[in-house]
Amino acid sequence: MVSSSDSPFSSSSSTSRSPAPKIFSDVAGDITIVVDGESFLLHKFPLVSRSGKIRKMVADAKDSNSSKLELHNIPGGPQTFELAVKFCYGMNFEITTANVASLRCAAEYLEMTEDYQDENLIVRTEVYLNEVVVQSLEKSVEVLSICEMLPPVAEEVGIVNRCVEAVAVNACKEQLVSGLSRLDCNGESDELKSGCLEWWIEDLSALGIDYYQRVVCAMGRAGIRPDSITASLMHYAQASLKGIGKFQIWNPARMKSNRTMAENDQRTILETLVSLLPNEKSSSIPQNFLFGMLRMGIMVDASIACKLELERRIAFRLEMVSLDDLLIPSIQTGDSLFDVDTVHRILINFLQRIEDEDNDDCGYESEGLGSPGHGSLLKVGRLIDAYLAEIAPDPYLSLQKFIAMLEILPDYSRVIDDGLYRAIDIYLKAHPMLTEHECKKLCKFIDCQKLSQEASNHAAQNDRLPVQMAVRVLYFEQLRLQNALSGSSGDGFLSQRMSSGVPSAAMSPRDNYASLRRENRELKLEISRMRVRLSELEKEQMFMKQGMIDKSGNGKTFLTSISKGIGRIGIFNGPTGGKRQKSSRKSRGDGKTGRSRRYSVS
Repeated sequence: MVSSSDSPFSSSSSTSRSPAPKIFSDVAGDITIVVDGESFLLHKFPLVSRSGKIRKMVADAKDSNSSKLELHNIPGGPQTFELAVKFCYGMNFEITTANVASLRCAAEYLEMTEDYQDENLIVRTEVYLNEVVVQSLEKSVEVLSICEMLPPVAEEVGIVNRCVEAVAVNACKEQLVSGLSRLDCNGESDELKSGCLEWWIEDLSALGIDYYQRVVCAMGRAGIRPDSITASLMHYAQASLKGIGKFQIWNPARMKSNRTMAENDQRTILETLVSLLPNEKSSSIPQNFLFGMLRMGIMVDASIACKLELERRIAFRLEMVSLDDLLIPSIQTGDSLFDVDTVHRILINFLQRIEDEDNDDCGYESEGLGSPGHGSLLKVGRLIDAYLAEIAPDPYLSLQKFIAMLEILPDYSRVIDDGLYRAIDIYLKAHPMLTEHECKKLCKFIDCQKLSQEASNHAAQNDRLPVQMAVRVLYFEQLRLQNALSGSSGDGFLSQRMSSGVPSAAMSPRDNYASLRRENRELKLEISRMRVRLSELEKEQMFMKQGMIDKSGNGKTFLTSISKGIGRIGIFNGPTGGKRQKSSRKSRGDGKTGRSRRYSVS
């Protein structure tokens, strides 16, 4: 249709209208209709011939001479009513995606059905919806966004459902086209490929969260790829949640009662988006996005179920997490600087996943220490050691929380304990008021046999460690040196471990299998340790040769020369000489005389 420059009515309100159509140009208006405070001077005949509601109102008027009617809450307001009146007067105007939803709802409100005249406004708007709107994904989204501002009648007349299903169906068509585009984009740049795919993702971000949720659910039922849904969820989150994925400085003193309406809206959006995330096995969701959502969930006080779901999803691929992701600021007043409890729960979920994978495996060939599950565990072990070293300097980090993080990972998650030793040493340095008993409690988590040559040398001279710890380190260093001189490789120990792995005939097959898996894990861990030791022995051999050369020049013993050579190594960036430092035990006033150390650094 083409818009007309003629106006179908004149208005008795403060806003004047142009003259009525020619057919009524000589007839004065005989009815005034008030819509949301705006008055329209019209003619009864064209209105009652198409609108059942106006016909009933005119018929039901107590005073037959009454010429004023009021319409309350008409969808679309005065602007849409003006278009409906144009239709009643037979004037041409254009139905578009911008007005079709409000026109359809207004026609329903005014009862402009076929009972009063053929091809009435309801039928005309329905034709446009079915033949134009639902055939296009873009137009369906536009109409949906307009329906959010309309009363519930838009839902009652079926506009919303039709547009939701139309978006899903048209997205499926786009998915087929994008599959061909992927073939055409092979060999092209990533930017060109991204331009070939799912252009509709950005369009969906214009919807409110309620309609967006319905669209995403419909897409899932229609068979849209989980990766496409994930990309849409990420784009919607970035457009709707302020600060998502960014490290924010939060005010710990902010109380829940002071939360604004915007924060409550963001909490609703976040919880809804989390509920829409595809299954983690069907779609790879970036970990930094999940951590951004988790940080936002903590900040806006999302539901416990929402935060636990995010933690579970993060734990599913914890080995792919970076250290920066784990450094979640704490918002609790008087608590540590970082949210250690959240990371602890994530670790529990991760270990449960590893255990479930082991229990689900019924074959004898796979898993063990060389399995993908154990490889993930080793990566997580290194990650947590780095995390512990990062949070250890926090003066507000309690000993209980630090120990809880130390003891949660199993022994076989670390091939060497250098990272663990470094984290504990940093904690001891940042918390000098710990008692001797507390220091021993911390150091018991360090396996002296799993320390490298450099770490052992540092620990032997570390005045922050308990005396018993230093003695153990020196003892195992002596054994290591003896093995190096005698050429022993630990075959006897390995043979003993292998002989202990024979399953008992009295055990059930499942118990035998579990026992074999444990033995296999331990043996492969021992092999990994031996490889580390072999590398260290090669380094020691170089120092031994250097010691033999220096022996004739300084008159010192062979072993002393080796000890000095080893003492010059330090991976913890500490000084190798200089003045001796006083024992920190003296500062605690425990009455004990501290041992003199050559240096103490971390």
